[in-house]
This record gives sequence, C-alpha cells and structure tokens, in this order.
Amino acid sequence: MVQVLGVGGVFFQSDDPAGLMGWYADILGMNLNDYGGSDFIHADSAKAFPMGARTIFSAFKSDTDYFAPSNKPFMINLIIDDMDGMLERLAEKGVALEGEPQDFDYGRFAWVMDPNGTKVELWQPIEPKG
Repeated sequence: MVQVLGVGGVFFQSDDPAGLMGWYADILGMNLNDYGGSDFIHADSAKAFPMGARTIFSAFKSDTDYFAPSNKPFMINLIIDDMDGMLERLAEKGVALEGEPQDFDYGRFAWVMDPNGTKVELWQPIEPKG
C-alpha cells in the first residue's frame, strides 16, 4: 500500500537565506550541510526519544493566536534534547522568549521568533512512563 512516511523537508523563502540559516546555526546550534540547510537524521531523534521522536502534521483554525506574534500562517516546531541547556544558550545569545516555557506530560516547550518573523517552537519530548 502506498503511504506517506513523514515530512521530507520544510522549505521557506527569505530575503537573506544564508543569514537566516546562520541565525539557526548560531542561536539554536543547528549544523548546516553543504547546501546551507540542516539535515535531521530520524535515527538520532529516535535514539534520544524512542516514543517521542515524531513529526506532527496538523492544521490549526485560521483565527488561532498560537503562532502570534508572527503573522505567518505556519510555525516551525524543532525537537531538542535539553531544554535547560537551550534556555541557557538563548539567554547567553540575548534571544527573548515568546511567553514562558511550559511543561506538559508529553514534553517541555519554549518559543522564539527567528529573524524572518517565524515563530519557532522548541520541544523536548518526554518519554511515556511504563
């Protein structure tokens, strides 16, 4: 049976693609590949979070304020392995959070805005107990 297996990429426009990707490398610590993007190897996230390594593909109502203060009709969610370390990194880099970090039984979350005006949700999954 033919089926979709996952998201193969997220591609977006920017007036300064190299500068924007440089921000992701400097601020969030992402490694850039030879093409200026970043590769996420699924096995790496599955090793860290066997049950939490997943990509959520979901629509929100048009009037949601969840992506605010961005005026874009999408948000980027990035899996991270150490929320406390990331929060320290963001503070050291002088990057303001959008709201307060939040903890739920399925993960820890924090939000920032990238230089392109896109809201970025940082998610550290929490493995289910049992």
